Amino acid sequence: MAKTAYVTDLKSLQAECSANYLRLSRLVGELEPGDVRELPLASQAGRFGTLWLEVVECAPYTTIARVAQTGVLDGIIDSPRMTVHLYHDVRMAEVTDFQRQRHFSGRYRYPNPRMHQPDEKLQLNRFLGEWLEHGLAHGHAADLSPLR
Repeated sequence: MAKTAYVTDLKSLQAECSANYLRLSRLVGELEPGDVRELPLASQAGRFGTLWLEVVECAPYTTIARVAQTGVLDGIIDSPRMTVHLYHDVRMAEVTDFQRQRHFSGRYRYPNPRMHQPDEKLQLNRFLGEWLEHGLAHGHAADLSPLR
């Protein structure tokens, strides 16, 4: 049985990036470079972390934002953090840095020295989407009304 090479699912990647643009735009709002939005994450059981959104840079067609989270496992595991580029002309947001790793390819041979999954870029953007949805569902900020 012959092995077939992984083919990038461009439609899924573009759909995820478009959805992430809308989610992140809603959470970031009108923040200027250097501004940070703190979103305490809580449920009826109590507070379980904070989502941090920072606008690093703004240009006419691109905004660079950092997304990070702190919470109950700080000190035990590295808190997730990523850099996201928002492309305003195409209304897409793409993860460009995750845990200080940059420049993700659309596909990887597997196995590889860094143990990236064949669809690593798609998985990172899906993770961002789930993370932002979680923030929209459970985030409570003083400067925002309920996010849902």
